[in-house]
Amino acid sequence: MAHEEDAIQIISRFGLEMGVGEQSIEEACRAHGVHTPTFLAVVNYKVYQQRAIPGDIDLQTLQCYLRNAHTYFLDFRLPRLRRALIEAIIPVDPSTKIPMLILRCYDEFAEEIRAHIEHENEGLYDEHDHDEGRITDKLTEIKNLIIKYYPGGAAQYELISVMSDLWHTEQDFADHCDIEDEILRPALKMHKKRVESQKSKAGSNPGGEALSEREREVLIQVVRGLSNKEIADTLCISMHTVITHRKHITRKLNIHSTAGLTIYAIVNQLIDINSLE
Repeated sequence: MAHEEDAIQIISRFGLEMGVGEQSIEEACRAHGVHTPTFLAVVNYKVYQQRAIPGDIDLQTLQCYLRNAHTYFLDFRLPRLRRALIEAIIPVDPSTKIPMLILRCYDEFAEEIRAHIEHENEGLYDEHDHDEGRITDKLTEIKNLIIKYYPGGAAQYELISVMSDLWHTEQDFADHCDIEDEILRPALKMHKKRVESQKSKAGSNPGGEALSEREREVLIQVVRGLSNKEIADTLCISMHTVITHRKHITRKLNIHSTAGLTIYAIVNQLIDINSLE
């Protein structure tokens, strides 16, 4: 059952919709513009704890998944859990301060998650950013406070439900942090190595034939994902001219893949990585 819940969460966070019918995973991913190997890497890690191969990861797809997870935590899970906690712990003897102290502990936990997520959303996935242990420890502390010190008189079913939600939130957030550590960071390192390698190659071949202004314009549109016809329409040239320019670009750079051309364009500051869809 836990595996089924994990799978549903993953589908949602990749932006896939329910009701895929008889589509295969690859067909469903393609229909929603999701990189299939990245989707499978997250599924295999979250459900089966299988390590991903960094070279199989599309950074934009993975970062989209993580941003959707951030939205889920901040806009749904944490506010909903707080409301449920209030409903479960407040209807007791008003003279005791324990319920409010438990709620304060929860608010401190929620604020740490918010700060962690804001840090990530700024792109600061540094190697020493490992605060998830401290955050999940706070959830454990909340559960222990309820079990050990909470006075009687609470709505027991509601309290049991909240304890279950706290446990699921702890597991979900821990898994989320593991995906950052075990999939995102290795993929970022590999991407960095590729960029540095591309820079090295560019520096070791200063005598290579330079691209013309029009070839650079065509290259930028290729990297943005436009088809030959769309490039022709955008630059007001014929499709035959676009194809000719693309042949010249490939010959001059000795780069044949779109991914390689993308790296070249980023390294040579022809395009901003954040502008890529």
